[in-house]
Amino acid sequence: MSLDRKYNRMDVGKILARVATGQAHAEMVIRGGTLVNVNSGELLKGMDVAIAGGRIAYVGNAEHTIGPETVVVDATGKYLAPGLLDGHMHVESTMLSVTEFARAALATGTTGIFMDPHEIANVFGSEGVRLMHEEGQQLPLKVFTTFPSCVPATDDLEDAGARLEVSDIEEGLRWDNVVGLGEVMNFPGVVYGDPKMLGEIEATIKSGGAVTGHFPSEDDRMLQAYLASGVTSDHETVTREQGLHKLRMGMHLMIREGSAWHDVKEVIKVVTQDKVNTDNISLVTDDVSPQTLVEKGHLNHVVRRAIEEGVNPVTAIQMATINVARYFKLDQDLGSLTPGKCADILLIDDLKKVVPSTVITDGQIVYDAGAYRVEFPQFVYTDQIRNSMYVQRPLVADDFKLASRFGDRELTRVHVIGAIENSARTEKRTATLPVEQGFIQPDLEQDVIKLACIERHRGTGQISLGFANGFRLKSGAVASTVAHDSHNLLVMGVNEEDMAFAANELVRIGGGMIVVDGGKVLAQVPMAIAGLMSEKSLLEVVEEVAQLEQAWKQIGCPLNAPFMTFSLIALPVIPEIRITNRGLADVTQFKLIDVEIE
Repeated sequence: MSLDRKYNRMDVGKILARVATGQAHAEMVIRGGTLVNVNSGELLKGMDVAIAGGRIAYVGNAEHTIGPETVVVDATGKYLAPGLLDGHMHVESTMLSVTEFARAALATGTTGIFMDPHEIANVFGSEGVRLMHEEGQQLPLKVFTTFPSCVPATDDLEDAGARLEVSDIEEGLRWDNVVGLGEVMNFPGVVYGDPKMLGEIEATIKSGGAVTGHFPSEDDRMLQAYLASGVTSDHETVTREQGLHKLRMGMHLMIREGSAWHDVKEVIKVVTQDKVNTDNISLVTDDVSPQTLVEKGHLNHVVRRAIEEGVNPVTAIQMATINVARYFKLDQDLGSLTPGKCADILLIDDLKKVVPSTVITDGQIVYDAGAYRVEFPQFVYTDQIRNSMYVQRPLVADDFKLASRFGDRELTRVHVIGAIENSARTEKRTATLPVEQGFIQPDLEQDVIKLACIERHRGTGQISLGFANGFRLKSGAVASTVAHDSHNLLVMGVNEEDMAFAANELVRIGGGMIVVDGGKVLAQVPMAIAGLMSEKSLLEVVEEVAQLEQAWKQIGCPLNAPFMTFSLIALPVIPEIRITNRGLADVTQFKLIDVEIE
């Protein structure tokens, strides 16, 4: 399905011209609002917007476009803003289906997303991507896809459920509304000439798509090589200095504010203090929990955070509308309230709060006065997608015992994955742990607990073991099949019995997240869709996640959104150290290392 959901673009252009000149009547006219003009950066009072064929025909005094059947919407005292566009996000991180996410996001003013479904791609490859993409094409939310680039995220450190080759990317780029390449996480592969990565970039550039990036390193030579290879954006910037340098090098800077990592406060200083030109900056969410959607909103929350940090409201809205559309070369259709553009319009009472009272997409009121005015279609995933747990056998406590390589020691020194609250990064830490009967023991006084990653896509029986620090668990265990990016079965706990119980329960319910203690389930979030997304409604998932978060606290963890931090413990493309199904991965060296230190 293309952007022109009602008419061929040429046909609708003729209709718009007739309406603009008064030869035909508009289907809808929004009257008397203050227009947020993202092209000029102005607020224009007393403006009308006339709509026909799902697009904008006229902006200004549109009285001449009103006929007896024209729907007139009074916008006196309200701001008229373009619908918000999220230039980089993962629907899977919301734990919701695309349809249920759309139901949540539209009400907050997001009318278009550019999703990178690399989570489901790591489980089911192109077929998983295709199903999520197709689900998005039938919704009032505009769903664009950047085709996943790094599946698996690394070739030598982990095993995913699928692998995407250059030919898969070439095929996906031919689908309607696939607009580019998903975040290119394997930046060393790009820099050092990996044929697969360079082939994907070349195919994307030839298709006219955007090559979106992921560059957490501070190595300037690698950054410039990365840019020279064709990657054009990055959302992993966490400091003002990084952001300023990337902008100077011509990179499109995506400033992220998700549920677990909050980058706006620091990185937005390039705007408020350095006073840079903001045309090459956009605001994105990346990963948002269902609780954030309910409590704070979606992209409007990121816009609001930028405003709170001192950004002019019109500039903040520009960074979530026209800048995004221009980056993806869709500004002829999206991003501004100007003639010919899709009529995706927000009516907002307070420009600093960015909470829409009315949301219009393609000229149709979809949300108004706290209620939806449209029906959302149902989408049913195949049995294959809903049955994704292939663990070789039930787990037992002995599977989680880590034998020391130095049998005669009473103490041994080990590498430890250090979790950092509200950050996607980890620290490479060390600890000295006791050895009992040849097995390395956790140490709660040092906040060092056991960690395991179990291959769950092909039933190989592969289990890797390690240690984590920073979660402060005092009892029980947690497990998750949301384990970026390969989404194997991740388990962490203070004793082997609860770890085995948590893993087996998660396999039984088809994947998701779980907290157990003393052989009892404290809370769980079943995710039947690829072990990544729930089939339930937003409010049901929010309630389950609230219980999950409380259960984390019950076993000792004080962190904000700990399940999201935990889900990244297996991501071997962000420094410094991770666990995968193959073992402990040193991301600074891109190699597997021993748990024990010589």
